[in-house]
Amino acid sequence: MLDQEKEGKESETQRTDRFKKLALRYSRHFKGKINTIPKVPIRELNDFSIWYTPGVAAVSLEIARERDLSFELTGRWNSAAILTDGTRVLGLGNVGPEAAMAVMEGKALIFNYLGAVNAIPIPVRVSDRDQFISVAQSLEPSFGGFNLEDIESPKCFYIQEKLQQSLTIPAWHDDQLGTACITLAGVINSLRVVGKKISDSRIVLMGSGAANIATARLIIAAGAKAGNILMVDSNGVIDSERKDLDSMMINNPWKYELALSTNSERVKGEAVNAFRGSDVVLSASRQGPGTIKEEWVSSMNRDAIVFALANPVPEIWPRQATDAGAAVVATGRSDFPNQINNSLVFPGVFRGALDARATGVSIDIMLAASMQIADFVREPGPEKIVPTMEEWELYPSVASAVASRASELGMARKHGSRESFYKSAHELIEENRNMYRRMLEEKYIKNLPGGGENE
Repeated sequence: MLDQEKEGKESETQRTDRFKKLALRYSRHFKGKINTIPKVPIRELNDFSIWYTPGVAAVSLEIARERDLSFELTGRWNSAAILTDGTRVLGLGNVGPEAAMAVMEGKALIFNYLGAVNAIPIPVRVSDRDQFISVAQSLEPSFGGFNLEDIESPKCFYIQEKLQQSLTIPAWHDDQLGTACITLAGVINSLRVVGKKISDSRIVLMGSGAANIATARLIIAAGAKAGNILMVDSNGVIDSERKDLDSMMINNPWKYELALSTNSERVKGEAVNAFRGSDVVLSASRQGPGTIKEEWVSSMNRDAIVFALANPVPEIWPRQATDAGAAVVATGRSDFPNQINNSLVFPGVFRGALDARATGVSIDIMLAASMQIADFVREPGPEKIVPTMEEWELYPSVASAVASRASELGMARKHGSRESFYKSAHELIEENRNMYRRMLEEKYIKNLPGGGENE
């Protein structure tokens, strides 16, 4: 746990710098975050005759006769690949596949700890979007799903659409879909706190990259009126009469589609014009502080909701947004209330998708995940609109919602009731957590250097 006294004396910037220094130190110590170990008993040399040759030939022949048996006879049923080209890593930009590996390992750690999913980080060096798709298609026989990660926009939209069309396993771009799901869950509960309806709310999405384009689509599916949504990019408010619309249509048709359907009032100009009279601001924009100004928040409607999701430094510090009149404030950081974090989504979504042997994901499945996350918070409040990662019962709950919805939609190879999917996911995740705890107790996992505290 953080030393609360120390935390109170630190500025937000100092705390961020401390976490960075610790990450470097511990990464040099552990030399990676994940490992693989056998899961079958090896008692003597003859056991290899079962797990490998000659016994394994029978397993291969069974799968050759029916490919889907690979989900029953191998670890494919519980394996996901984390695929990236390293072109848009966190808030760092195009740092390349080698640098992306550190982030993908962290993602794999969360997949396993929170969802009991065996996730393999695979940063790839590719020259274009079609080559990336070809690599993913080639890897399909090894995995039950793909988590696409940290791919620049608008390339990420094209890659996901093509993979969803061509694969028989889910292709989930977490920067789009995971962010959209947890953002919608947070919006649902924020509106419950302030007593407003999504259909009546004027919603600003500041930043028009992968996260907010996907979020716009999902909140419209959840009941928001497209005309009440205002998108903002580096050139200002987006509307159907903007001069760069033809270029947008060619280079980013996903953004162009929203330009035509949103902003029915034809608000134009700078971001501040979108803020005036709005109820909700969802920002996935440039790091702050100062990207969102306090006077912009003050110009919003009463009981305003502000999500400042840039990492590691939000577009406006929470205390500034609150002082400016916001009733509910969220960020992407764990050291502030209301962390809007994909980690509340993807472990449960993949647990459910893998348990159902899902063939894909859809808007309906995403809505099921978002609603389950929102409803998990029994009594939402200004500083409690989403669960935290410590509430591990969330993950089997989301998994069962996803698995049962995939089954209902005919997108599953394996069917069952919501209760049966919950029981299976709960047992898997609990068993995995217990195993991890025992490994710590027996010191198979070493302590952090320097006593194990967040110094």
